[in-house]
Amino acid sequence: MDTDTPTRDFTATTFIVRHGKTLLLWHKKIQAWFPPGGHINPDELPEVAAVREVVEETGLEVEILGRRQKWGSVEVLRRPVCILLEDISEGHQHIDLVYFARVVGEAEEKIDAREATGSKWCDWDGLGSTEIHEDIRRLGRQAIRQVMEDQ
Repeated sequence: MDTDTPTRDFTATTFIVRHGKTLLLWHKKIQAWFPPGGHINPDELPEVAAVREVVEETGLEVEILGRRQKWGSVEVLRRPVCILLEDISEGHQHIDLVYFARVVGEAEEKIDAREATGSKWCDWDGLGSTEIHEDIRRLGRQAIRQVMEDQ
């Protein structure tokens, strides 16, 4: 095995949209604004992990955009919007499957204090803040646009 090859974990991230805004959490460990997300468990489907992470971190019930299909005996899963390769630490990366979702119901979020110390719903302009990383800004705006068009 090549010792220069980083270790990699698969993760799932979900940009949640409600009323033209997307939810960002102030990540306790990283000290930055991120949408809910986390590691995909062994034997877990990525889209299931995306929804599970949202529930665990926010208490919100969501519906991932897209639909499953059956092609004969083969199931086609919901397609992630993109897949990011993120440098997490020296020699470690995440392969992050990114999804967009809409909130189902009117429940208010209940942020998991183990994961985040704050939250905010950002509209298009709010995502322009310099304290929000470029990838989060771009994907957040894309999520708002796509969810609003999908309604």
